[in-house]
Amino acid sequence: MSTSRFVSRRNFLALAGASACAALLSPCVRAADLAKLAEDDATAVALGYREDAAKVDSAKFPAHKNGQTCANCSFFAGTDKTPTAACQLFSGKSIAAKGWCSAYNAKT
Repeated sequence: MSTSRFVSRRNFLALAGASACAALLSPCVRAADLAKLAEDDATAVALGYREDAAKVDSAKFPAHKNGQTCANCSFFAGTDKTPTAACQLFSGKSIAAKGWCSAYNAKT
């Protein structure tokens, strides 16, 4: 049986270590270093992203409820005092804390 189909323990540990380092370092990226997400970005359009949650079309997105913002979404990398931050859904982009998209998932 060929071992080339299988990941060696050494390769697995190296990959796991690299992944752990990347996960630990990713919060160090500042929102100021990221490009601002445009509402006409393809992913933003697909998820119905709006910079201001008050401007969400509730007829088009009936799941939207008052009080839901990126700042209180589990995908938002900032705090409630951060005006913009990274989002797990919009890689390499900065989003507005007062924004909203259809993938909203309340922080627990």
